[in-house]
Amino acid sequence: MGSNRLCQPTLLSCLLICVTVWINLSSGVFAKLHRRPNIVLFCLFLFVASPLCCPSRASILTGKYPHNHHVINNTLEGNCSSKAWQKSEEAQTFPALLKSFAGYQTFFAGKYLNQYGHSEAGGVEHVPPGWNYWVGLEKNSKYYNYTLSLNGKAQKHGADYSKDYLTDVLANMSLDFLQYKSNYQPFFMMVSTPAPHSPWTAAPQYQDRFNTTKAPRDPNFNVHGKDKHWLIRQAKTPMSNSSVQFLDDAFRKRWQTLLSVDDLVEKIVERLEVRGELDNTYIFFTSDNGYHTGQFSLPVDKRQLYEFDIRVPLMVRGPNIKPNQTSQMLVANVDLGPTILDIAGYSVNKTQMDGMSFLPIMEGRMNSSSWRTDILVEYEGEGRNVSDPACPLLGPGVSECFPDCVCEDSYNNTYACVRTVAPSANLQYCEFDDNEVFAEVYNVTADPYQLTNIAKTIDQEILEKMNHRLMLLQSCSGQSCRTPGVYDPRYKFDPRQMFSSHSWKLSRLRQTTK
Repeated sequence: MGSNRLCQPTLLSCLLICVTVWINLSSGVFAKLHRRPNIVLFCLFLFVASPLCCPSRASILTGKYPHNHHVINNTLEGNCSSKAWQKSEEAQTFPALLKSFAGYQTFFAGKYLNQYGHSEAGGVEHVPPGWNYWVGLEKNSKYYNYTLSLNGKAQKHGADYSKDYLTDVLANMSLDFLQYKSNYQPFFMMVSTPAPHSPWTAAPQYQDRFNTTKAPRDPNFNVHGKDKHWLIRQAKTPMSNSSVQFLDDAFRKRWQTLLSVDDLVEKIVERLEVRGELDNTYIFFTSDNGYHTGQFSLPVDKRQLYEFDIRVPLMVRGPNIKPNQTSQMLVANVDLGPTILDIAGYSVNKTQMDGMSFLPIMEGRMNSSSWRTDILVEYEGEGRNVSDPACPLLGPGVSECFPDCVCEDSYNNTYACVRTVAPSANLQYCEFDDNEVFAEVYNVTADPYQLTNIAKTIDQEILEKMNHRLMLLQSCSGQSCRTPGVYDPRYKFDPRQMFSSHSWKLSRLRQTTK
């Protein structure tokens, strides 16, 4: 495909990849009569409901915010692929609805949820409902020496690149599915590569690429977050040379792993083209969370409320989508399920999903005045009950303290945000569940790198409205999550409806750290 590849590594430096393929009628006379020449790369910017793997993936699958699917972190105790998740949510995911009500044959390959395959949650014998063909990675990201669940049977892999490198294995299994699937049913295909997640193990042929590449030196790189939550303020500024080298190495290795993902996507697209199915196929390319490398002197991780952690690219191509479009309308990962169901002819109103279909945006049938103006972002912080042996002076309550004992998380790094994008405002309003109820507010138009917290200077009336809106979103479910936001002309603010006291629905503060 040469220069027409769907994804270039330079564009995907902060992504953990999920590729979703849909086709409505794969072959036969009807497909030939209704084919449309749609060679499309449609770009819009996607926000995630939580900047962490498992809660975000749960939001993609269920179309729900974390306070409704109850996955709060990457642990079994945090409901990540737990028995409770399996009982309450798995049967209502959008792939399950596609299979049960829309007649799709479905295929999954790769990383599912971080605790999938845990012995206390059914092991690899558990195959989530909704999948005809299941190739699930046991637990978290690996490139070698892993176990796959093949429709409930364990398949162990070693460290031989030619037969075990996970990205290539997923590519080959995806191609096998396309080769041997039924040609008389529509299909849904989800390929979820661990790359570029740590341990950032590139394929041998790519290990010498990008040798001079460094992480971007944006205005917020290696800058002290002096007006931010205490966890951000504790970062050491300037970062040590070893920290900078570490994050540059991580950035470069992530790019190297993505070259194999680039190959995977190219192979799938080429196979669809050879089979005559590409023009009738929707392809979604996106991620579950962002990633920071040195912003506000935080070396490497995610979990924070800022744009670099909650915002990821989304690229879509398919029938009725005009080429070379970019939309700035506000889309979140809770919208992926409703959109794919909409493509399949199944209404989100028949579900309990919080998101909404952005198919009208892609097809040019929706303008900004009719679309939503805000979404919710939620995160529950994690900490350790004991001090990190490598950083004893920090005390208990913090976690992810590397390198140089810079902690990326804590129990009271628990927050919720209203992210607003409207013609008259590009605003982020966040509150922390700590002793201060610390607030951060950013005018993202004037301050795209979020250098200045304007919580103490912004108009008090706006603060009250945003606080009210945040509490409503934290209690929303289904249709009530899609009501007009503060900067929507249809919004009505009634001070009498203000809650008597601040009440967090998602989080439960377990320990005060500072």
